[in-house]
Amino acid sequence: MGLLKEFKEFAMRGNVVDMAVGIVIGGAFGKIVSSLVEKIVMPVVGLITGGIDFSQYDYVLKPAKTNDQGEVVEEAISLGLGSFLTTVIDFVIIAFAIFIVIKMMNAAKARFDEEEEEKETAAEPSDEVKLLTEIRDALSRQS
Repeated sequence: MGLLKEFKEFAMRGNVVDMAVGIVIGGAFGKIVSSLVEKIVMPVVGLITGGIDFSQYDYVLKPAKTNDQGEVVEEAISLGLGSFLTTVIDFVIIAFAIFIVIKMMNAAKARFDEEEEEKETAAEPSDEVKLLTEIRDALSRQS
């Protein structure tokens, strides 16, 4: 029973739940970016490079073997360079988007911290006011 209770405490921690939400949103975001790269970016790149379809671009190491009837007996061995390039572009776009989001969050946090610091500074009297208060208090004690 102790193991189950320990697991429940672990699973219900705020950090674990936040991480789970991040993973789900990240997966959905990854699908969006993959679609963007596959359906929008790569066709434009293909158009610029003379109509090359990068998703189908493979470097054949060993061609497929066929029999007399034209049936494939042994599959070709090839490197999927086009798929790899598409995946690299996916990664770069996702990494850049995450960088921008974190940069915006850090800027917002810095602005919030500055506002909090200003409130604390405004609530605390200046050194001159403190000195004048001490002088006033000393004079009132002497009288």
